[in-house]
Amino acid sequence: MADKEMRRRLAAEGLGSAFLFAAVIGSGIMADRLSGGSVGLALLANAVATAAILYVLIEVLGAVSGAHFNPAVTLAFRLDREIGTGIALAYVGAQIAGGIVGALLAHLMFDLPLWQFGAKERAGIGQWTAEFVATFGLVFFILVAARRKPATVPAVVALYIAAAYWFTSSTSFANPAITLVRSLTATFAGIAPADVPAFIAAQLAGAVTAVAVARWFGVPAAR
Repeated sequence: MADKEMRRRLAAEGLGSAFLFAAVIGSGIMADRLSGGSVGLALLANAVATAAILYVLIEVLGAVSGAHFNPAVTLAFRLDREIGTGIALAYVGAQIAGGIVGALLAHLMFDLPLWQFGAKERAGIGQWTAEFVATFGLVFFILVAARRKPATVPAVVALYIAAAYWFTSSTSFANPAITLVRSLTATFAGIAPADVPAFIAAQLAGAVTAVAVARWFGVPAAR
């Protein structure tokens, strides 16, 4: 792959992750401030904003990098041999770096301390199961849609995440990079750093299982 193309792909992953993570954290801050103490209303606003930005980012940047913005998705495409190990690792680095920038921008826009740590405890078998389920569903439906109806991927991802915010007890992080970055915010979307490793382990397990089930369903891998 040409260096110029690779730079564009990494820039797309970094830029997309920055906007996605800023939207998740920023909309959580705004929703928390305007919801009058209603956690349900705040979660609804957070879910709608996240789904909306996902649709835009995938629609616009999908043709550049594939619009992963998520190490679990990158892992799935690596397991399906669509990308190599070097590119996958570079994607993950760009996703995390872009995501940290997005978190800092969200804090800056809302006049909050730039560097902070999450305090919200998110642990237990229910939360871990929820992250496995959320990530499994996300990766499975992406793989099926990408292989059989690629034009539907932006809508599939956006609608799935909007729903998963509500049907999972963890509110569907479903993304190791955003889990890590959300440990760097003490706002509505935050997670305590100590709870991050178990979330990421559940997410990666969900992604690997989704690849296996997609293959069992006859969804072809890239050649």
